[in-house]
Amino acid sequence: MTALPKPPGKYVPLGGGAKAFVPDPLPPRLDWSPELVAALSRADRLLGRLAGQGARLPNPHLLIRPFVRREAVLSSRIEGTQATLGELLADEAGAATARAPEDLKEVRNYVVALEKGVARLRKLPLSLRLTRELHRALMTGVRGDSAAPGEFRRIQNWIGSPGAAIANARFVPPPPNELASCLDAWERFLHERELPPLLQAALLHYQFEAIHPFIDGNGRVGRLLVTLFLVERELLPLPLLYLSAFFEATRRDYYDLLTAVSRRGEWEPWILYFLHGIAHQATDALERVERIDALREKWRRRLASRQTKTVMALLDRITGNPFVTVNGAAQELGVAFTTAQRAVDALAAHRILTQTDDARRGRVYCAQAQLDILDEPADVIQAEKAGR
Repeated sequence: MTALPKPPGKYVPLGGGAKAFVPDPLPPRLDWSPELVAALSRADRLLGRLAGQGARLPNPHLLIRPFVRREAVLSSRIEGTQATLGELLADEAGAATARAPEDLKEVRNYVVALEKGVARLRKLPLSLRLTRELHRALMTGVRGDSAAPGEFRRIQNWIGSPGAAIANARFVPPPPNELASCLDAWERFLHERELPPLLQAALLHYQFEAIHPFIDGNGRVGRLLVTLFLVERELLPLPLLYLSAFFEATRRDYYDLLTAVSRRGEWEPWILYFLHGIAHQATDALERVERIDALREKWRRRLASRQTKTVMALLDRITGNPFVTVNGAAQELGVAFTTAQRAVDALAAHRILTQTDDARRGRVYCAQAQLDILDEPADVIQAEKAGR
């Protein structure tokens, strides 16, 4: 693939020396290179392996739950939210955390938006309408609540250092009067089926970030759309793959490559980076799924057949959230408090659960071995190499 000789769009003056970039409709003219073909083949192959493993999981929806929350934490972290995966999971289990409620709310909103998006795909195609719904779920009741949740912007925005004037911005997306035509073209390309889906996903993600259609929350919505696109195109049976960890580990490359497309039409480096990210995260997710599945089987063998149905049901529930309280277990399993307490004690006796606090009432337990697998950082060195 050869680089385009000019930016894939036009610059329009805004006054005061500022210019906004209006991208051309997709797709651009692309010339295939051996490196691009190899990267696409590798990403397809590894994503297929992950899809196959996901289809074989005995309780896929239970295992998806912590993966969704891991993505919510990492995607929100890119935007400056500091909540950890352990804090989010503990909070959902009913345990108190020291994290600011607004940080947890932002991450919980991401979970709600992603789960809403997956559910809506059963009735509604990926579209501008669904994109607005995602934004509304993401931004309502949090610090970006004033940024018109669920509404495309009617004012000019820009990307740059905090407090920087628009004339000094790193990037200025289309002005409001150009927004509708840009979004309509983006949606038309979203529904096309001619290009390989992963290549199409790379183009769509760049274009969405270049249009920057919301006042705030564009990055998080853009990352949500990648996962939902893979699910809608049936490349994944469940939302198991997320790019936020890769984008965070290679943040400088991510922004530089997006900028290079807008300024110089350098599509191939961006597409290669995106495909490397797909391959890297597919491998990462596959390894985590296999390790958690193996851990669960080891626990089942440790418990053997002498345990009650309640104990085994609690073990399954831990797959969805490694944190548990006795009250929470009683409610979720529909059993008496004393029955839930005996089940928790049984898992603690087999070193599956450990108490995380010194409380005598409302004690919090955690399957630390599972949390460690979920919370283990991505291989940053490998990610950085893939991003080059």
